[in-house]
Amino acid sequence: MNDLVLKNGRVVDPSQALDKLTDIAFANGKVSAIGDGLSGTSERDVRGKIVAPGLIDLHTHVYWGGTSLGVEAELLARTGGVTTFVDAGSAGPGNFHGFRKHVIEPSAVRILPYLNVSFPGIFAFSKAVMVGENCDMRLIDAREAVRVAHEHKDLVLGIKVRVGRTASGDSGVAPLDIALDVAEEVGLPVMAHLDMPPPSRREVMDRLRPGDILTHCFRPFPNAPVRADGKVRDEVLAARSRGVIFDIGHGGGSFGFGTTRGMLAAGFLPDVISSDVHVISIEGPAFDLLTTMSKFLCLGVDLSTVIKLATVNAALAIKRPGLGTLKVGSVGEATVIDLVSGTFDYADSIGEHMSGDKRLLSAGVVLAGRWWHPA
Repeated sequence: MNDLVLKNGRVVDPSQALDKLTDIAFANGKVSAIGDGLSGTSERDVRGKIVAPGLIDLHTHVYWGGTSLGVEAELLARTGGVTTFVDAGSAGPGNFHGFRKHVIEPSAVRILPYLNVSFPGIFAFSKAVMVGENCDMRLIDAREAVRVAHEHKDLVLGIKVRVGRTASGDSGVAPLDIALDVAEEVGLPVMAHLDMPPPSRREVMDRLRPGDILTHCFRPFPNAPVRADGKVRDEVLAARSRGVIFDIGHGGGSFGFGTTRGMLAAGFLPDVISSDVHVISIEGPAFDLLTTMSKFLCLGVDLSTVIKLATVNAALAIKRPGLGTLKVGSVGEATVIDLVSGTFDYADSIGEHMSGDKRLLSAGVVLAGRWWHPA
């Protein structure tokens, strides 16, 4: 007998090229069946709603209480429909153990972290205080990063590093070079943040390896990936051709509508859509993953692709192919979504506004094969 059946929904699972009105069942914490006329101990009618694989937000900051930028994952799981939060380096070698014990292990939703190469992680990030963790190279110890990555190898996805005028100041690209050394030593990828120059976009792009992630990939000028004439920059195309992964990482200062229109017009989709939600961006303009996905929907990207970029593609980026899918036998997680029509105001990170006619809203979350939210 199935534990839960979601009935009459529009099941959209890009991992199976599936988009149809049908039922989906869960049993023993896994997807047990997809088809018409299914029955189970608990049944919910989701007619008129979309049933997608559990959403994966590839760039978040959820070390709540342990860092100044952290937000509560379980709260965002309810409002944003996310079932897997990838924490993008909130914690470093000096405080990672606390993140694991006090936040990750007790969490009802999955949290998978990148380890920040900086010893204290992102330690001074708020509206009142903003100090880049890589502005002082004394805070980086490659051996400590390697030690902690090995100690928590069952959990750590990769090494996070932030470079740019805000994050690394006069240190420039040097923190990225150290992060790449650490990543090579432990056999993991790097997720690289780039903000205002220095360093330049080219200095960062030329260093990234296959499987590494460039987050904030559609940031506005300067360090934008597209030129004023609409051509995608050569180093960006070269990085994609060798397997670098391009992640949106919207955040408070890293996503521009102008850049996005230019990249989409050039036929360059991101590989992953993520929110970079933190204590500031949760109040706008990012808000949550579904809001960021809604912006792409209103910019002309079709629904199936938008869902793909926040499910199966995100799962592949973190090498967790069992996530982001509704294939029978896969982990029993789903996000139920309302696609609402109307007039909605969206903003990017530099103050440009866009009026959109669609919005994606969370209508329910399934975790471990059982209905989790709302009650």
